[in-house]
Amino acid sequence: MDSATSETRTPLGASADNGLKIVVVGGFGAGKTTLVRSVSEIRPLNTEELMTRAGEAVDDVRGVRGKHTTTVAFDFGRISLDAHNVLYLFGAPGQERFWFLWDQLFSGTLGAVVLVDTRRIDDSWYAIDRLERNGTPFIVACNDFGGPAFAPEQVRDALDLDPHVPLITCDARSRESSKLVLITLVEHLRALYADPARAPRQELV
Repeated sequence: MDSATSETRTPLGASADNGLKIVVVGGFGAGKTTLVRSVSEIRPLNTEELMTRAGEAVDDVRGVRGKHTTTVAFDFGRISLDAHNVLYLFGAPGQERFWFLWDQLFSGTLGAVVLVDTRRIDDSWYAIDRLERNGTPFIVACNDFGGPAFAPEQVRDALDLDPHVPLITCDARSRESSKLVLITLVEHLRALYADPARAPRQELV
């Protein structure tokens, strides 16, 4: 861990009463590992491996030519909300060949962030479909890769999002921006669980 990172991250408290599990999902190369790294107050656990030529035969690397590593299991980080509540962050692998891991990652999940690369919006469909079928509440965060700018309404229409699903933009490299993503999700969950009529009902998939 570099000195700049260690200076900005405060020591962990001795204990917390509530651990809340959050999953970050999205397409291959959408920035899930980057978001977990940027916001975690501990040195994140990650399972990144170097990409190989063999992997290019099974993974769609169009639009991510500068990517040299990929998550093969999951990323893990933690951030404290207050003295009694912490978020445990799990970043899911994006490639189709690792989607079988998602069922385990979704187990016990309070909510999810769908990270979208607007250059490849179609890559987000599978994550949204799985979350909806599983009854897992989620928000959508469009990661800024400097590509074409889309109005929020365009992204919402392209993903056919329910009007109640929050949609925001972010820069996964920025800790403050990533914190805002998590705050948005927590506020969304608070609103859902405060209204019994809208409270999610999870199903096994």
